[in-house]
Amino acid sequence: MPPTSALLAFAASAFAIIIIPGPSVLFVVSRAVAHGRRAAVLTVFGNAGGAYTQALLVAIGLGAIVERSAAVYHAVKLVGAAYLVYLGIRMIRERRATTEVALGVRDRTLRSTELLRDGFVVGVANPKVIVFFAAILPHFVERGGAPAELQMAVLGGIFVVIALICDTTWGLLAGTARTWFTTSPSRIERLTALGGTVIIGLGARLALSGRSD
Repeated sequence: MPPTSALLAFAASAFAIIIIPGPSVLFVVSRAVAHGRRAAVLTVFGNAGGAYTQALLVAIGLGAIVERSAAVYHAVKLVGAAYLVYLGIRMIRERRATTEVALGVRDRTLRSTELLRDGFVVGVANPKVIVFFAAILPHFVERGGAPAELQMAVLGGIFVVIALICDTTWGLLAGTARTWFTTSPSRIERLTALGGTVIIGLGARLALSGRSD
């Protein structure tokens, strides 16, 4: 396995990427405000599962294909962008229902499978993460050690653990702030609409972004 110094260097690189709020964090926060801490935590675990799936794909070689093939890269990118836009539109359209759920007027507890599924898709559909894995993981593989696939799987696991801690913290903080939001229905509607708009914007930006070949 990679030496401790290499593992620490990788953990620092992963933390620098994870700590910057992106689509995953915004989605977790919106779920926390609308449906509480349980929804936020399940969304985080689904997202982490999607990210680790990407790490495993890199470990078996698919990451290199995505990194080198413009066609595959753009296909993955557009799928991820389309799903972000879909989630954003759904958040805006359902903002009144979301407000009623948060206020207890309507009982619409999202199923665990739905929360995990949406979080997973947001995590696995982000091509930036798989390109990060494809570019970074091979550099931390110790030559002559355990199989490279196993080492990269372990490194991906470290990334996921850091993501779980950071994203869960965001979700719990947002869940705590939920009480303040529930004192005003308009706050929840505005926040939900803003979150949906931001996620649509991120999807559009992702779709229009280029890559350096």
